[in-house]
Amino acid sequence: MNPWLWAGALAVYVVFRAWYDNWRGPVSPAEATALLERLARTGAGDNGRNDLGVMERFLADDDGREFFMLNVVRFADGPVADPETGVLRPARDVMSGYTKMFMPALFARGGHPAVAARVVGGHFDTWGMEAGPAWSLIGYMRYRSRRDLAMLASDPRFAGAHEFKFAAMPQTFNVPTQPWILTLASPRLTVALGIALATAAVQIALLIT
Repeated sequence: MNPWLWAGALAVYVVFRAWYDNWRGPVSPAEATALLERLARTGAGDNGRNDLGVMERFLADDDGREFFMLNVVRFADGPVADPETGVLRPARDVMSGYTKMFMPALFARGGHPAVAARVVGGHFDTWGMEAGPAWSLIGYMRYRSRRDLAMLASDPRFAGAHEFKFAAMPQTFNVPTQPWILTLASPRLTVALGIALATAAVQIALLIT
């Protein structure tokens, strides 16, 4: 066994975990105040779609753990006006004006889509609520920390990008969650196994050459 090869593999995994995990702990009260002020400066609570009081409580209750945002989305039924050009386009295409900016920023902060699924039927086993919209899809987005969510939500680069989301989605609701049961493998495991498999393959190739 080549110890330097496996040491390099371990170093790669350590770098991955340094990016993927929240090493800063929960948001402190002073940091929460600064984040809320940052959100207020960007007008995040002025569009009628966000309640900064909800974010304040969310940051105050921070446990430092990762969480998953459940996004339930209904796309507009017909073409919508592109916020930049005014040209009518399919809602999903207009939505890409937001996702192409948001997804790289989310990934840079250790976040990623965990599940994305399109709705393929009506409501089943549902009661105690008014008739729901004809939802289009659900997304389950992993966030490294509540701090990362607040930083992304207050990033001024997304001020214009949000208009694409608002144009494409007449209805949506989003709620942060922490799984009780999760049968899908964590990237912590899949990346570790992938690095180990690749390293073992290189080791074997070196031995037979």
